[in-house]
Amino acid sequence: MNWDEYLARIGSGGREFGTGREDLKVLQRGHLLNVPFENLDIHWKRQIVLEIEKFYEKIVGRRRGGFCYELNGLFNELLRHLGFKTRMISARVFNGTVHGPEFDHAAIIVTIGEDEYLADVGFADFTAEPLRFAVDEEQVDPNGTFVIRRFDAATFEVAKRDGESWNSQYVFKDIARDLSEFAEMCNFQQYSPESLFTKGKICSVMTETGRKSLTDTKYIVAANHLRAETPVGTEADFNAILDREFDIRQNI
Repeated sequence: MNWDEYLARIGSGGREFGTGREDLKVLQRGHLLNVPFENLDIHWKRQIVLEIEKFYEKIVGRRRGGFCYELNGLFNELLRHLGFKTRMISARVFNGTVHGPEFDHAAIIVTIGEDEYLADVGFADFTAEPLRFAVDEEQVDPNGTFVIRRFDAATFEVAKRDGESWNSQYVFKDIARDLSEFAEMCNFQQYSPESLFTKGKICSVMTETGRKSLTDTKYIVAANHLRAETPVGTEADFNAILDREFDIRQNI
């Protein structure tokens, strides 16, 4: 793997990185601005295998995106290559009613000096910058206000402020995980009819002013707290927007 090419893919080519918070912030933000969250291979009948080399070939070589195991799996390897101390964790995503099963989502904890940070480039509309792993500390991020708080004696919850209330994003235990431990849930996500990822296509990326997202039925642009939706009527419409706005085509 060519790490310089990976850095170029996330808009940081030619820059020297240390292992400080600002370095991590630049890396995460660059990743989110340049690499989309997408599940297209699931609908294009291409198997997703938990191998770092395959992640690299897809995300860097073919300039594609991916979902959490791919995006955070490869980003974790980049951070380690640059000298960061990291561990992958398993998270359970809140679906509006309950939190999902273990290994539902993969995220990263990064240790920098005496502090630790939650880094996540694989959760679509989430934080733009790493969250300090500090319990009950409200943190203002470009994408909203977040808090990490106790969920139970062994579990932490990440929540996002919505007016006067807090919306759960996911819960996690601070236990280091190996990428291979996510294999069963990765297969569920891409093959089970109960998986949200098999129910429809999604391609979404953060922008400097908001986010743009494409689904089977609509193209949404959120910018400067305004939102515009364009209906997507046909597969041809979907593919045209995917090509124009995300530079992705089914044959790559």
